[in-house]
Amino acid sequence: MLSFFKSYKKFAIVFSILSAIILAIFYNILKVDKPLPIYQPISVQPELVDSTIQHVSKYHKIANFELINQNGKIITQDDYKNKIYVADFFFTTCQTICPIMTDNMVEIQKEIMNDNDVMLLSHSVTPTIDSVAQLKKYATEKGINDTKWNLVTGDKKHIYDLARKSYLAVKTYGNGDEYDMIHTENFMLIDKKRQIRGFYDGTNTEEIKRLLKDIKTLKKEYNK
Repeated sequence: MLSFFKSYKKFAIVFSILSAIILAIFYNILKVDKPLPIYQPISVQPELVDSTIQHVSKYHKIANFELINQNGKIITQDDYKNKIYVADFFFTTCQTICPIMTDNMVEIQKEIMNDNDVMLLSHSVTPTIDSVAQLKKYATEKGINDTKWNLVTGDKKHIYDLARKSYLAVKTYGNGDEYDMIHTENFMLIDKKRQIRGFYDGTNTEEIKRLLKDIKTLKKEYNK
């Protein structure tokens, strides 16, 4: 009787191990990454969205744009065609959250350096201050690679409209100047269809890890 229980015990152990292995195999086979959401104006904090589009619940995309980068080159949506990219809003003289955001974007740059599918785009919210020369100086100081990352300036109304009506990323001062804006700490993940797929706190290292993970998830959409 004792030998029977010993044999049964061995069988139970082997069976448990095999069951765990089989379950793990099935889990990996069946595991499917949950698709990233597609953000619409109606689902974003109203203070970040222009009042004219707060009701929009589908088909929202980043509008066409024409801006100037740190090298004096005109940058348009065509430079980001068929690219996944991370966008943000900043200004070079900012002494609060911008340095942290830029440092974290530099870390993202390192991770995507050899990935031809992914780029970065930073918009100045003080374009009258952030001239091409100023952006170039800032890019050099921060180690920004211009093949992966454009810092852009241009017409203030155009940038304001992009921020409020496309990226849903800045607040207004509310001081009577309709084109003044306060940028947030948000990084936005944009897909190849120019849709917003994620918002992230650009000052938080854990959020940066989540962003990098979401980039991988998004890339899988295009590898199916």
